[in-house]
Amino acid sequence: MKEKRMRIKYRLGGRVYEDDLYQNEHYVIDEQAGDDGIKTVITPKEKLELISFSLSYNRKCVNEERFYANGYQSWTTSAEYTADDKQKGLPGFIKALPFARKLAAPSGDYLFTEYSKKRGNFHAFTYCYFRLDEEVELYGSLNESSGFTVFYVGMDEGSFVITKDVEGAELKAGESFELMNVTKIKGRYEEVFDEYFQRMGVPKPRIDHMAGYTSWYNYFQKIDEKIILRDLEGISRVSDSVNIFQVDDGFETFVGDWLDPCEKFPRGMKFIADSIHEKGFLAGIWLAPFNVQRVSRTAKEHPDWLIKDAAGKPILGCPGWGGAYTLDIYNEEVREHIRHFFDVILNEWGYDMVKLDFLYSECMVPRNGLTRGRIMADAMEFLRECVGDKLILGCGVPLGSAFGIVDACRISCDVSLRFRDRFYHRININNEIPSAKNAITSTVFRRHLDGRAFCNDPDVFFLRDYNLSYNTEQKKLLAKVNHLFGNVLFVSDDVNTFGAEQLELLVKTFEKSNAMIISAERSDKNYFTIKYLEDGEKKTLNFSL
Repeated sequence: MKEKRMRIKYRLGGRVYEDDLYQNEHYVIDEQAGDDGIKTVITPKEKLELISFSLSYNRKCVNEERFYANGYQSWTTSAEYTADDKQKGLPGFIKALPFARKLAAPSGDYLFTEYSKKRGNFHAFTYCYFRLDEEVELYGSLNESSGFTVFYVGMDEGSFVITKDVEGAELKAGESFELMNVTKIKGRYEEVFDEYFQRMGVPKPRIDHMAGYTSWYNYFQKIDEKIILRDLEGISRVSDSVNIFQVDDGFETFVGDWLDPCEKFPRGMKFIADSIHEKGFLAGIWLAPFNVQRVSRTAKEHPDWLIKDAAGKPILGCPGWGGAYTLDIYNEEVREHIRHFFDVILNEWGYDMVKLDFLYSECMVPRNGLTRGRIMADAMEFLRECVGDKLILGCGVPLGSAFGIVDACRISCDVSLRFRDRFYHRININNEIPSAKNAITSTVFRRHLDGRAFCNDPDVFFLRDYNLSYNTEQKKLLAKVNHLFGNVLFVSDDVNTFGAEQLELLVKTFEKSNAMIISAERSDKNYFTIKYLEDGEKKTLNFSL
């Protein structure tokens, strides 16, 4: 890379400045740069607020080179791209309509990053790489807690820009702030990721495999004690292959009112955990710990707990459940409230794992003089403090903030109950909505996180013959991809209905894979070729989405 150019934008005394200087009357920037990365620190001479920071380089891409763009959060589609591909953002008509934008934008990065929508133009969060055949050139942030690092590439133009999402950061005079800390690593695919996570100091995950049941992808919120106990009996048919049974959304009265008695579970959730333990499984339960449904008791009784916009109105953290607001973790009463329900769920009810969802909502808006990345880092550290030594399965979370905190993490969007995308995928409502195609794509291309950052959760696979629009081959494909590339393997099926062939495939898919991935190539948007070594034999999996 050549011809680096720095650009910093900041606000001081009500005036906005934009500079490319390393020192002026307002700040001093110290930079340490070498062949293996760059570290940049700013020390203001007086109080100022950061708006943006970037380093621009010239980097020529050669023919056949591919760029990997890691998406903003768990659900964001992540893939390798060529100079002929496009990275789609929200359609213009959605961004132009406040109501539509309010529903579609919260889960993604659409309001604080740029989607050029030109061929060969992409952006990635936390880390990215260029790949030519077997040679990989990786760029990765070593510090996402000061702000999210975003990499922009124009493959045809030969541009490469590293930015820091510093919006909202308020710095005191003399207070040093790390604007950027990016490492560069060259080598083979597995080698560069081994080195990257070693440089970050991320400890090896405590678990390397989970297999079992989660209730969401068959019943969604329509669960009750009868269904859960029935499906617990069903999955027990393959008990030697199972180590976890998770109750998903629907056990609560309203999202946010986690401890209120629910008539659908008359004997309570401790009874469910005890029943799961009697079968010899870990008991898991779903929570959206930062969210409260608009109609929830918590939202009505504690409006002062909610994150609000500049007009004083509660911010919609997610459009689900008729809309949900977000609790502000910098409110001490909120922190005590969250600590309390985790204590009851984990220690009184006895659950062993919590699946924590919609976590991105905590950092949607910079506030209190803090960046989105700082807020998300604080939120994840707080969750680990609350959960203690119990297991965390992260979901809907910016991945860099989850490294070294969660034990397992979703690395794709939700799969859909239809294998083929629906009509709205063609207009791209957003990159986070449920889609089997996008889930498989991210599962393949985020494989490098498994066993390094956490245990990869590629979302569920299906083997049932009802409430589903998959043919037999599509079900087998999803199961095979999950088995090859993931180590959190869930079904939502009532296994009581399975025949001998389905049971055999379930047991095989639940096994920990011994496969070594040699290569994973996508020749166009839909066609994949996976080469791997399994059971001592070289194999190839070709499939089209």
